[in-house]
Amino acid sequence: MKDKGKLVEIFSSIQGEGPLVGVRQVFIRFCGCNLNCAYCDTDHTEDEFCLVEKAPGAQKFDQVANPVELKTVIDLLQEWKSVATNLHHSISLTGGEPLHHGNILGRWLPELRKILPIYLETNGTQPGILSRLLDDIDYISMDIKLESVCHFPTPWELHRDFLSAAAEKLCCIKSVVDSSTPADELCVAVRLASDIAPETCFIIQPRTDKSGLAITAGRLLELQMAAATIHRDVRIIAQTHRFLDLL
Repeated sequence: MKDKGKLVEIFSSIQGEGPLVGVRQVFIRFCGCNLNCAYCDTDHTEDEFCLVEKAPGAQKFDQVANPVELKTVIDLLQEWKSVATNLHHSISLTGGEPLHHGNILGRWLPELRKILPIYLETNGTQPGILSRLLDDIDYISMDIKLESVCHFPTPWELHRDFLSAAAEKLCCIKSVVDSSTPADELCVAVRLASDIAPETCFIIQPRTDKSGLAITAGRLLELQMAAATIHRDVRIIAQTHRFLDLL
């Protein structure tokens, strides 16, 4: 069992968020999370089977029994790379929360990284686990969880410790916002990011639900204006894959 991981799905799609939006990635979605954000609509529950895309972008899936063997993942990635050599920029580890599986990642990452660079999508609350894995990670997209949107107290100290550990590998720092998010709350997150990782872009991501964006364009511009008084690189980037109807 030491080289088996509990996965939800493996598929090929574009990165829909942050500064690498539009690049093609292999997404490996892990089960489980240590948080329970009110807006989360991603299925990361553990199931008997992991869904594995038949071919890059096919959007048709086979079922593979959980937990999934590392060799199964490696064979799949090598096959996809052989038929589409330059297609994929990196492997996106997502969830749920990938760092919830730190022991598995400690064994998987050195092997996966031989095939493609590693891009970690994380809620930024497990700095100790990150520190053990950092040498085998190339990019980190980290959330700062705002209480107004997530409906639990923001874990500021964990976020601070995580940022301190992650700073050299950060791709972006991101906070999801909606119409309930006050500028003062967002600015605390932006100030934390600016203090620890001043060269990293801060992404304001509007919450998206079935009816569309949960915040007006005007309010987003107001939040960006407030954040820009603190940090020099503040961007508004929505979840573009949702508008393209992609995974």
